Order: sequence, then structure tokens, then C-alpha cells
Amino acid sequence: MAQIRSSGRLRHAAAIAACAVVVLSGASAAAATAAQRVAPHAAGKASPHAAQYYDARVGADAAAKKSLQRRAAEASARTQVTAMRTSLGDQAVVDIDGLTGTPRQVARLDGFLTGPSTGRAADIAMGYVRQHVTAFGMSPADLSTLQPSRDYVDVAGIHHVSFAQRIGGLLVFGNGVKANVTRDGRLISVQGSPVAGQAAPAAATRAAVGSGAQAISRARADLGEQRTAAGPADTAQPVLFLTSAGLRRAWVTITMSAAHPAQHVIDATGRVLYRRSLGSDAGTAAAAPSQSAGATGVAYVYFPAAAHGGTQVPQDFTARGWLAPAANKLSGNNTHTYADENDSNVPEPKEEIPPRQGNSWNYPLVPFHLPNVSFCDNPSPCSWDPNTPFSWRTNRNQNATQVFSFVNNWHDYLATAPIGFTEAAGNFQKKNSSSHGKGGDAVEAQSDDGANTDHGLPDGNHVDNANMNTPPDGTPPTMQMFLQHQPHTTYPAGDPFSPTNVGDEADTVYHEYTHGLSNRLVVDSGGNSTLGNVQAGSMGEAWSDWYAMDYLVAQHLQTETPADGDIVMFQYDGAGVALDRTEPVDCSVGSKSPKCRGTVGAGRGGYTYGDFGKVRGRPEVHSDGEIWAQTLWDLRAALGSKLSESLVTRAMELSPANPSFLDMRNSILQADTAVNGGHARAQVWKVFAHRGMGFFAAAANGDDATPVEDFSLPPAPGTPKGSLTGKVADDATGAGIAGATVAFGGHASGFAGSYATTTTADGTYTISGIIQGTYAKVSASGAGFDGRVKTVSVAPRVNVLDWSLRRDWAAPSGGGAVTNSNGEESASFGCGSAAMIDQSQGSGWSTNRVVTGGAVTPKFMVIKLPVAVNVSEIAIDPTGSCGDDATASTGPYTLETSTNGTTWTVASAGTFTPADRGRFNSPTLTGTAGVRFIRYTMKDSQAVAEGHCAGGTSDASGCDFIDSTELEVYGSPTP
Repeated sequence: MAQIRSSGRLRHAAAIAACAVVVLSGASAAAATAAQRVAPHAAGKASPHAAQYYDARVGADAAAKKSLQRRAAEASARTQVTAMRTSLGDQAVVDIDGLTGTPRQVARLDGFLTGPSTGRAADIAMGYVRQHVTAFGMSPADLSTLQPSRDYVDVAGIHHVSFAQRIGGLLVFGNGVKANVTRDGRLISVQGSPVAGQAAPAAATRAAVGSGAQAISRARADLGEQRTAAGPADTAQPVLFLTSAGLRRAWVTITMSAAHPAQHVIDATGRVLYRRSLGSDAGTAAAAPSQSAGATGVAYVYFPAAAHGGTQVPQDFTARGWLAPAANKLSGNNTHTYADENDSNVPEPKEEIPPRQGNSWNYPLVPFHLPNVSFCDNPSPCSWDPNTPFSWRTNRNQNATQVFSFVNNWHDYLATAPIGFTEAAGNFQKKNSSSHGKGGDAVEAQSDDGANTDHGLPDGNHVDNANMNTPPDGTPPTMQMFLQHQPHTTYPAGDPFSPTNVGDEADTVYHEYTHGLSNRLVVDSGGNSTLGNVQAGSMGEAWSDWYAMDYLVAQHLQTETPADGDIVMFQYDGAGVALDRTEPVDCSVGSKSPKCRGTVGAGRGGYTYGDFGKVRGRPEVHSDGEIWAQTLWDLRAALGSKLSESLVTRAMELSPANPSFLDMRNSILQADTAVNGGHARAQVWKVFAHRGMGFFAAAANGDDATPVEDFSLPPAPGTPKGSLTGKVADDATGAGIAGATVAFGGHASGFAGSYATTTTADGTYTISGIIQGTYAKVSASGAGFDGRVKTVSVAPRVNVLDWSLRRDWAAPSGGGAVTNSNGEESASFGCGSAAMIDQSQGSGWSTNRVVTGGAVTPKFMVIKLPVAVNVSEIAIDPTGSCGDDATASTGPYTLETSTNGTTWTVASAGTFTPADRGRFNSPTLTGTAGVRFIRYTMKDSQAVAEGHCAGGTSDASGCDFIDSTELEVYGSPTP
């Protein structure tokens, strides 16, 4: 049985033995084709194909990332950059993009970049860039490529100005300038990584992708769509895309008609340069209708049988501006809601929701009394019978009406101050009454999505979930609400989620809609969302949780007491049990509450920054998002709901691209300076320091899955500074390594500026102006060498630190390469054999486990070393990768060496066991002299040895995939 990975509103795996990540029963998984991979962070409709985030600009592998880090260090050390940073003070943020050599962000966290001005916001921003054009790494000619593209004023009076970049008449995707200016003309920050010194490439003469239609076809094929022709809402636009080799002509596509809507950049050769999923996850008589000449209905304001808001109440849809008086379906300015029973994404006439009588949608919820489901009527009603086809039709119209009410209410709430998700900010409306923003994008809300995809029942891809797919402003988003509980399974053992409709739960609908808020506010200069799939994606989930519960508590619908553990997400899922999150949102650090029991990896009590990647045992956006959600709840407790809403929302608009938690901490501090006069600065710092995001906390960037926490408040003004100097050398020869990077992790997004440099020809380096303190993530790395990380204490003097690095001869950055492999099925997900030699245990090789006639097909890869090497050690981490569980780890293997790539010697053969997972293993070797080629063969996973795969059905990943994480080669060049 193939294991399916889906995403959305993550279901707590500890509750279900059937799947380690998402609740899916045997029935659902059996329907899937064997060994089809779903990307670990995909979202939208669950299916065997989903869009994993990929951005060629940030480096496709560890070698490319190291190169970008080195380039950023070199650019940061420019005299003009250093001078600008010094002029802005100790709490300056000058973050240089390694790809462009220009600022990702310039800001101060204890003030503004400029004083007050009566000038236009756009003039203020560009005036600052012109004044510092050399520090920005640009020329006057580069500035001429920047063209105003957006200028909107938020509810706090801040101007958000964007300049798109056009070179040779084509838009540069994702690069440009964004600036933020207060109502009195003070410049808060400048962002955007503009491209410098580049000319538009000549048009490709023999392009495989020469038209928008071809680009859409390629994008749909990349998503696994069987039909590659463009759908009615699919779009393509010619652009330029910056890579390490320069600008490339490409097409940016949006494929809303795909099962998993996504945004791509496809170059002329058909290569995917950028891929981002647009999805995010997470009777009785009716009440009397109101006496209104307009359209009316009844709806809950929390969820059925909730202590507060648990009874259907009359609502006037027309008076609230949601529906025309004579409407005959649930289609207004803010949403078109219908029951997408067959999951076609097209509202068929029979799927529209008519009024129950006259112009009233007063549909009561009809309870289902299921004797074998203890949840039903205890205390909440069940709304369908998962064992009876079409039983969901009983409450189909009621649930659609409920979703319509929730979506409209949330639209109105978010639009008001202090949040202010307005037309200008990019909200969702069919028609914008102002001259700001783009209309034509009311939410397409699909209730009972896929309810009739398996003979009157939902299939396994359409239960226990919900999602929101958010394209850029002007294109309608899609919200999908599923039924809960897998058909033909028991409750709670087979599936702990109650037989209800997820659209009847306010926090679910609000959570999904808020993904639209964050994806429309955290954008580049072209209005494209920049939320990645590590720290930024985790904050995306956290914001959705936080805004929903902030509202429900403020409206007195959710009770909050001084005790920890009250704020449980999605209580209607399972009788108040926290099935979807590991802890309540209000768990404090060190809490002893039994409701705040934490996890094995993260420990008890509320989470801190150092728990990132540990809550669920690996990086996962919903679980790691709990860290951010709990931090924001602490902020709410310290500042109150309204001020917190203002600062958190303004921070999104002030955010740099693909932010880390530290970037967003900084943006909240900037927001406090801009809209609150900095009066809450000390309290904000206290909250974040308490959660491990203090002054010396460290994260390389928003994709860092192993940040280092720190609980320090900022040093006092005038704190002494020191320097760090030393030599980076080859551990085998003692020779200095030229061009190695020494960097203080996290301080590209911290106050201290970019503490980074590259070594000179003899391997020596010096970093000056370092604020006294202890830094937890100082690293040294060089091309072809394994990096090292140390905790370094800097005193107010010259501090000396030498580094000794070990050469990995297989590393691509040093000339190693994969030259042959028979297991590249997952390469498009970043899980091909090349990931085995990228010097990172955060990625790995995953290939299909193919069984023919009872025998497993061995999967091999061949590595060519840059020179002949007398090998002293080959280190292998056989652990499962690419989102697979540990059973996919390699079991039996062979390791061969060759001097010519033709004649092979078995260097080692054996079997890895569970004890070998998560570490490097160095087998005893033979045939180690003059090695130029290495062949590694994975003969099978560890699943069978652990008792899985019998009878052809199992939820273990190792029955479908064979994985290994990393292989490194050590030794010395053959004389």
C-alpha cells in the first residue's frame, strides 16, 4: 500500500497509528498508486501529486547555499556597506543578499532611517537609495530599471511603496525595491534585493518553452496533472529570473485549475526555476428567521453545542452587505460558496445552494445519532454517517450556509482597524469600491469538497482536512472544507476525528482564510507571496491559529482563565481534545499543566525557539508554528489584543522576503516604533527573549531548520565591541583555505549587522565591530570542505579563533558529481541522488522501492571524485529522507570503488540497522587506493526487517521507498 502524504490543517499523528503525519486510513491509501510521492509541505487538495516549495535563487543544494553565503559575506564587507551599517548604530539591520549583492533589507530597530519629511513616500524611498547607491551595490543605470508598481496606505498610515524592476522591457520576477514610510515621512525600511549590473539575455532561438501555453503545460505536468492543457483560470506572463549564472528568460505561471494550485517560473528549456504551492492547510426546528426584506439565514458563531456561540442564530445577509435581497444562491461580493461534491472546482447548478424558503437560508443542522460514536450528542452533534453513502446531503445546504457566514464575517472583521486587511492591502472581493487593489477575487468557498468522490462517500483525499489556495491579488482564492472521519472506520480507534463537517467550526474557517491574509501581506515588489516552507511557513500556520483564537477569546466565545491550557485549536474535531496541535496556544514556558505536556523531542511546557524541528521530531510547519503561536499569545497577554493585532499585522507588511522568526521579531519591533512610538519595545523584547528569540539567537535565514535560541535582552547602549581573527586551514595539510566563509549565524536578521567575511589567499580573516557577548552559531565553511559550527564568546578586545576543516571529496562544491543513477524518481522534489552528497543531513536521496517477482530492484548511484584519492573513510547516514518515516532507511547495501569507472571493487557490503539511523557510519573498507569513482547501492529498506510490508499492505514508508541521507568521502589526493 502506498503511503500518501497530504497537508492542510495537520492532524496530530500521535492519535493515530495508521500514519505518522496525517490521518489517512488503509482505505484511502490503498486507492493510491504505489510509490507516488507527495511533497512533505504540499498543500491544497490531498493527492499523490503536490507542489513542494523550490526556489533556484536560494541554492538547490548545500554547495550552492555555501556559495551564496560566501558572496553575501564578500558584499557585506564592502567599505560602503560597513560605513552605512556603522552610521545606523548597533541596532541596524543591513542584510545583503548573496545572489544579488544588494540589500535584502536595510532598517533600524531603535529608530528610522530618515527624519520626517513632507515629500512623497516614493520620493523619500528612492532618495535614500540614490544617496546610498554604492552601498546598495547599484549604479544610476540600475536605478532607472526600477518603476513604481504599488503605493498603498495601511490603517496605521504607513505607506508601503513598491518598485518593480524591468530590464529590457521584461519584469524581473521577485526582485525590486520595497520601502515603508510613516505618515510623517520617516523611512522605516528598504527591502527587495534589486538586481544590479545585469542586461536582459537574448531571446532563446530554439526554446522548448516558447509560449505561455507551453509554460502552463509544463507547470501542470510538474504538478502531476494528467491533463496538461491550460484551465480557464490559468495564466502565464513572460519574465526574467535571476540565477547564479545571470538573468534567464522565463514564464511565470499560475495554475489555479490544478488539483494543487501553484505558481511556477519555467525557463525556455522547460526547467522549473521556482515552484510554490498556493495552498495552505488546517431534527429540531430551525431558529426563526429575522424579519427582513433582504436575504437571511441561520448560523453558529463558534461551533455546534459550544458553551458560547453553539446555537444557530438568525443573521441578516443583506443588511450586512453579504448578499443581494433577491439572491438565489450564496454568491456575494466577498465569496461564492457552493458544495463542490465532485471536487471539480466548477460550481455545477446542482451544487449551488438555494434558499430554503423565500429568500431565507434558514437550514437547521440535523443531528445524526450514531450509536457506535461516543462523540455524537456528547455534547456536540454529528452531522453525517460515514458508513452511509450520501448521508452528508442531509446537512449539505446547512453547512454551505454556515461556511458562507463564517467567510463573510471574517472578511469584515479583518478589514477593520487595527488589522486593516483592506482593498488596498489586497483583500478578497468581487468588486472593489475604492480605487485601490484589484477586484475579481472573491473567495471560492467549497463546502463538502469531494464528498461524492467514492460512490456517495468521500475518498481518502477528502476527509479530515481543510485548505486555502491563495494566488496574488486579482485572482480568486479557493477555500475547501472537507467532511471529517474516514468512511468505514471505527471511532476513535480507526479515526479519532468525529463524523462532523469541518466547515461548521469557526476556528477552522478563520484559520484557512487567514492564510490568505498572510500570503497577501508578506510579498515581494511584484505582489507575490514569499512565505517559504520552513520558518516562514511555520509562521503562516501560527498566524492562522493566533488570529482565530485572538478573535474568539475577544468575543467571549472561547473561555480563557489564568491557568494554562484553555486555548485549544479545533475543539469540535474530537470532543475538545487537542488532536490537531500538540499543545494549546496558551501554554507558558515551563508550564506544569497536564494540558501542556509537550512532546518527546521538545519536552514539557510551552515551546521555545530551540524546539524548532523537535516538536514532531523533524521540521514541520504546523508543529513548529506552535512555537510562534505561543509566542504571539504571550505578546497578546503583555500588550493586549488590539495593540498586538496592530503590531503583528503591520509587521507582515514590513517583513522582508521569506522571513525567519527573527526577521519577524524585528518587524514587530519596527511596527512598534512606527505606530506606537516604540513604547512597547521593552515588553516586546522581553516576550521574545523569554521564548528563546533574544538578542544572540541565531538563524542563518528563513530556511534554517536548526536555529539556536538565546534568552538575552539587547545589550545596553555603549556596550564594548571586539573583533575576531584567525585562520581557516585544511586539517590534512595545514594549508590555509582561501575564500572560506566565517559568519555569525542569525545576524543577517539580527541587530549586530552581517558579521561575516571571507578568508584571504592564506586563509586568514578578521571581523571587527562585534558587540561583546556569546554567539551560539559561528561557522566556517569552504568549497569542498565540511563546515564547522562553534559557540564563541567575544570580549572587548582582539579575539583569536583558528578553524580546521575536513575535505569531503564527494562534495559538488569541491568538484564531486553524480554521474549515473537508476533512482531519480524523486529528483523533482529535491530528493534525487545528488542530495546524498550535498554535505547536509537536512536532505537526502529517496527512490521508489520496486518489487518484481518477490525481488527488490537495487538502486545505485555513481559518484565521480574531482581527483584520484587514497580513501581513508567513507561515512554514510542511511536514514530515511524526503518526509519518509524511518523504515525507509537503507538496510542492505554495497559500496564499491573504481579507479576508472569500469572495473569495480567491493569496498564494503553489509546491512544498516535502526541503530545506524541519524548518524554517520564508517564501514571498514578495502580497495581504497587511487579511487576516482564510488558506487553506492541501496538493496532494500529496513521495513521488511522490522516486520512491515507483509501481504503488500502497510503504512510504513519503507514498503514504497528506499532512502539514504548523506555520503561523504575522506582521504588525501593520490600522489
